[in-house]
Amino acid sequence: MNIGLFTDTYFPQLSGVATSIKTLKDALEEQGHNVFIFTTTDPHIKKGTIEPNVFRFSSIPFVSFTDRRIAFRGFFEATKVAKEVKLDIVHTQTEFALGTMGKYVAHQLKIPAIHTYHTMYEDYLHYVLNGHLLRPYHVKQFTRGYLKNMDGVIAPSERVEALLERYGVKIPIRVIPTGVDIKSMNEADNCDIRAELDIDKDAPVILTLSRIAAEKKIDHILDVMPDIIEEFPKVKLVIAGDGPDVKMLKEHVERLTLEDYVIFTGAIAHEDVGNYYKMADLFVSASDTETQGLTYIEALAAGTQCVVYDTDYTERVFDDEMYGKIFTTKKEMLADILWYLRQGKIKIPQDKLENKMDQVSAKHFGLEVYDFYQEVINKYQIEHEEELND
Repeated sequence: MNIGLFTDTYFPQLSGVATSIKTLKDALEEQGHNVFIFTTTDPHIKKGTIEPNVFRFSSIPFVSFTDRRIAFRGFFEATKVAKEVKLDIVHTQTEFALGTMGKYVAHQLKIPAIHTYHTMYEDYLHYVLNGHLLRPYHVKQFTRGYLKNMDGVIAPSERVEALLERYGVKIPIRVIPTGVDIKSMNEADNCDIRAELDIDKDAPVILTLSRIAAEKKIDHILDVMPDIIEEFPKVKLVIAGDGPDVKMLKEHVERLTLEDYVIFTGAIAHEDVGNYYKMADLFVSASDTETQGLTYIEALAAGTQCVVYDTDYTERVFDDEMYGKIFTTKKEMLADILWYLRQGKIKIPQDKLENKMDQVSAKHFGLEVYDFYQEVINKYQIEHEEELND
């Protein structure tokens, strides 16, 4: 099958969406399919760089999300490319420029188009004029308008499925959690991240890894650090990643006089992520806006226990203290972190970890998505038989 993934964000940009797309691409290619990425240009890619099966279209930084980009042309060029590679299906990963481009291409080629709804936009309205311009009603109207006339939508979790149903979305919805490239987590080259960050080998290390932005609630972790330090004076909090709120968080660290206990790493190359998870004693995520939460699944795949905010998805993953704990308040988060630090880093039994990871593996993810593709294509061909035979 020839598959076109249309996305506004892709590597080298680091985000959960970019990771999800790369994971899907690799999983589908391992099944023998041809996957083509249609995405934006990126200033971090040198001119003339050859990226097999990746097509980039002229773009500018997106208003309010300056580390994200939006294409401003390329519809006809994308259609030409799609015809040449004989796409069988379009799979959009954004509701913006490249998503609209994908819908246009599907219409021109008379092939089905499906979408993955990655982002709960109601949680991000504060980015647009501090929340004074857009309301949840506008998100509902925008989402229904974008999904109209599409042939299916993937929800990464039941929470997203429930939201789409509340919006009145009528097209087929399939819940398919994004898989994790477990192999890449396990094949991390075991370089000494602690030495690179100048952390003692016996110091307890708490890791949080994400885009550094307000919705990730990293400041909540900082707020409980004084209590953690009181019991574990050698503890270090490693904040891995980059984003718009780095300066604000550093100022927060100064206000709490935590400079000796908090390390900001900046952006991390995707191939190094596994090494960061492995060097930590505990992974913590305070974000309450995750549709799924790939970072804590990656941490678990690397064998690191987690303390994460409670969602319907986390309850299924962290159903045993051996894997991690979930919380809803700062007080609970602090208690959970201290509980694990008192135990010391515990190796999760391999058989238990393998059973858990099989549920969220990239291979399983790819098979589930392909099954949905096939179902959508078959239905499309039946419904458009006369049109396709013209």
